[in-house]
Formats: sequence, structure tokens, C-alpha cells
Amino acid sequence: MTEYFVKGGPFMWPILILFIIGIIISLYKLFALMGTAKNAGQLMADVKKALATQGVDGAIKLVQGGKPIEELIGTGLKNVKYGIENVEKSLVNEGGIQNTYMWGGMVWLSAVIATAPMLGFLGTVWGMVGAMDAIAAANDISPSIVAGGISQALLTTAFGLVVAIIIQIFQNVFQAIIDKRVLDMEETSVALVETFVEMQTK
Repeated sequence: MTEYFVKGGPFMWPILILFIIGIIISLYKLFALMGTAKNAGQLMADVKKALATQGVDGAIKLVQGGKPIEELIGTGLKNVKYGIENVEKSLVNEGGIQNTYMWGGMVWLSAVIATAPMLGFLGTVWGMVGAMDAIAAANDISPSIVAGGISQALLTTAFGLVVAIIIQIFQNVFQAIIDKRVLDMEETSVALVETFVEMQTK
């Protein structure tokens, strides 16, 4: 592997740097999203019980963990005294904030995915230019003369694509996790508003 890296020429280094940056961001994002996990259904059931037995203050104590779903419910609970309409507005605003928080850093993964293959293709062009220069200098088109440049061209392209594929897999996994969290927040928002409406009609 080291031999192939060296043969790939100077463009292998920026691609490697992009790969390292992508992996660091991916690991950070993975741990950050794992920290947002919460059983939304169970939490909402516990909040309903607390509202029935301890009131709003008791329910607020259940959502102090700082996770997106907890922040969302906590915002709704704190605004219930201002009416259902204000609760709905606060849930929409908080949902947007939490959604933005969870998507943080994803743009850098997209940048790595886009840039790594481009650098690989640039290395390909650079290698082919070297091969053409070698042909011109030797005034010969024998395979031994152009093999080095073509090999460099293929290696940089391959390495750039491998980096992009690996980081793309991470990004797809993160997007699936975020979509699930957003769906949980939307369902919880509806359930919370319905709970407050039921409380008012009793």
C-alpha cells in the first residue's frame, strides 16, 4: 500500500489529508449523534404520567438531559402557560434549532466527498501530462516510457474515489440517524400538543 501511495505522486498527499480530516469529522459526528439517542415514545409516556401526577414542574424535571427530544419537550412544557398556539410556535422554533444542531458539520463531509475525487482527477491529468512529456522527450511511444505516468494517473483517481466512497458511507449513515431523530421530534411535538389539548378539555 505504501508503495502505491508513493507511486501516486504529489497529489496523494492532499487526498490523504482530506481523508484524515473526513475520518476525524466522521468520528466526532458519530459520537455526537449517539449522544442524541433517546426513546421518544417512552419519554413521552413518562411525561404524560408526570403531568397527571406532578404537574408541569414535575414533567420538566424529566427532560433535563440535554438531548434534542428532551429540549423539545422542555420547550413545550415551559410555554404551555402561554397557550396552545404559543406551544406550537415554540416547538417549531426549537425543532428547527435542534435540526440545525444535528446537521452541524455535515457540510464538511460533503466538501471532502466532492474534493477528494477532483484532486484524484487532477492527479490523473498531471500524470498524463508527465507521460506525454516523456514521450516527447524520448521521441518514442513505447509502453515502458508512458507506464509511469499512466500508473500515477490511475492511482490518484483510485485513491480519490476510495476516500470519497468511505466518507459518503459515513454521511449516509448520519443522514439516516438524523432523519430518524427529526421524525421522533415531529411525532413528539404532535403528541405533546394533543396532551395539552386533552388537559384543557378536562
